[in-house]
Amino acid sequence: MAVDYSLHSASFGSLSGSGILPGLSDDQVAQFWRQGYLAGVPVLSQDDCDQLLEDIETFRGGDHPGHRYLYEFHANQTGDPDRVLMHSLGHWRLTKGFHDLMYLPSITKAASKLLKPNCTASVRFWHDQLFVKPPKTGSVVAWHQDYSYWTRSVPMQHLTVHVALDDQDESNGCIHYIPGSHRWTRNDGGPLPVVDFDFKDPDLFKTILTEEEKEQFCPVPIKLRRGEAVFHHPLAVHGSLENKSDRWRRAAVLNYMADGTRSDSDKPLLEGVPAVPRGEVIKGRFFPLVLDATME
Repeated sequence: MAVDYSLHSASFGSLSGSGILPGLSDDQVAQFWRQGYLAGVPVLSQDDCDQLLEDIETFRGGDHPGHRYLYEFHANQTGDPDRVLMHSLGHWRLTKGFHDLMYLPSITKAASKLLKPNCTASVRFWHDQLFVKPPKTGSVVAWHQDYSYWTRSVPMQHLTVHVALDDQDESNGCIHYIPGSHRWTRNDGGPLPVVDFDFKDPDLFKTILTEEEKEQFCPVPIKLRRGEAVFHHPLAVHGSLENKSDRWRRAAVLNYMADGTRSDSDKPLLEGVPAVPRGEVIKGRFFPLVLDATME
């Protein structure tokens, strides 16, 4: 019987973090709110990266004994063997390393400063993701806003942390952002509509943009060293290109929400997780509190 690490509500201490005093400067916080993202934040040691890469190999093939604990698993989300994107949700339940990743102070202390403007928020885990692009055939991740997929949780007070487990640059499909796009909204502050649930067609997104947004559509590539992260706003438009290099491009993604976020659906918020009735605060075993701001 595989261990389900969602039963453990505290870190095992299996990761050390970057070794740099956690937290962000006022200038870094201001930069995040100005452009919609903050890049180059050290969060993991090289040993941490090695451990997480080893963990990936235990479930990437779809044969982990705890595979049923995953919320989603796509060995190749595109379905095209020449354009490969492995994508999973819920692997924090499979290994100590990915379980502990969401509790790291190098990540959570920064997150607490970025979930809400002008305050420090208590941080609750929403869900994780993993994106694996193999050498030569790694696929794109099409342009999108994360909150477009998360409107079942309200209000919008979320944050994404993209952690590089390999060096990322333009040759192996690094993440790109559209600066200022976290201000692109529809219907009184809501996100843009979803146009591609499988992230595989980068051209579809532009069909829903206004002329002004098209003029502002100037992607910025984000080069990251392994162990570094980029934090982004839930409306920041982002995506990534193909991996045409001889190197892997693997990234662990942590999605957080401010404590007090409520369910806006009577259906399960994640596959296989008990439903949180509409209007109730999202909390409990599958959505643990990873930083209590009242204790800081």
